[in-house]
Amino acid sequence: MRRIPSAWAVGGLALIAAAAVAGSMLVGSTPFDRTTPTILYEVRLGRAVLAFLAGASLALSGTIFQGLFRNPLADPFVVGVSGGAALGAVAAIVAGVETTVLGLGASSAAAFAGGLGAAALAYRLAAVRGRVPMGSLLLAGFAIGSFCGALLSILLLYGSPTWSRVVAWLMGYISDTNPWDRVKVLAPCLAASAAVAVVYARDLDLMLLGEEPAQQLGVEVERSKRLLLAAGTVAAAAAVAACGIIGFVGLIVPHVLRGAVGPRHRALVPVTALAGGALLTLADVAARAVAPGTPLPIGAVTALLGAPFFVALMRRKANRV
Repeated sequence: MRRIPSAWAVGGLALIAAAAVAGSMLVGSTPFDRTTPTILYEVRLGRAVLAFLAGASLALSGTIFQGLFRNPLADPFVVGVSGGAALGAVAAIVAGVETTVLGLGASSAAAFAGGLGAAALAYRLAAVRGRVPMGSLLLAGFAIGSFCGALLSILLLYGSPTWSRVVAWLMGYISDTNPWDRVKVLAPCLAASAAVAVVYARDLDLMLLGEEPAQQLGVEVERSKRLLLAAGTVAAAAAVAACGIIGFVGLIVPHVLRGAVGPRHRALVPVTALAGGALLTLADVAARAVAPGTPLPIGAVTALLGAPFFVALMRRKANRV
């Protein structure tokens, strides 16, 4: 596959992302010519920006984790973020907590804390004598995710939640209600995570060779792993807190674009962030266009689009072997 120069990719994807955000503002239950400036800015633009930032965060997180685990099939939830976030959100919904934290509703704040907590616990369980083998971290993340899933099942069985809220959150959603409040939390998390990924892009490149070769080339491997794991986890947890659990974006986008622009992370980070943001924005447009009154869950749309594409991609690669 012929590679695309990173500058061209960034420029092209920036235009696509801008067009997706602009197009998103044209779609809604109210015809555009009857839309008031308040609705246009507070709801439609806010929703479009939120979708873009969530998609960018998931794609960035997937890029980091695929590099760290040296596995092109790693996704943003590989260290237990989704399980912890789901448990936190549903626990808040079942308990009927209605307070807000930093502009986030109780379920979103609990999801953010749960995602970070699950990843931190997985990291702690995997640590051995000051080192964290990535294989052990992968297994710990799986175990934590499974444990959180079991607790979630108990909550759903014996609790009395508002089922529509639970289902919407677990399937991924982008709500029209106060989207700018979630943007204000998600944007700095994405900016901080992206900054770490760019600063440590060279370390991430060298760690693709293996931890020992990277260390011999001057990388402080454990320090870089901690910072990059934190960056990927914060980006994923913030996206989940803002929009629920959305699959495939953080798996497919880095996987595809690594082949298109190459494996160097200094170029890959901005390209995947732009592509992930554009993809989720367009998926949200599709969800609202298909069902204007009650939009489809955004996670269902990404799965419907992503699963066949991913299967086709895997079959194409298998045929080349």
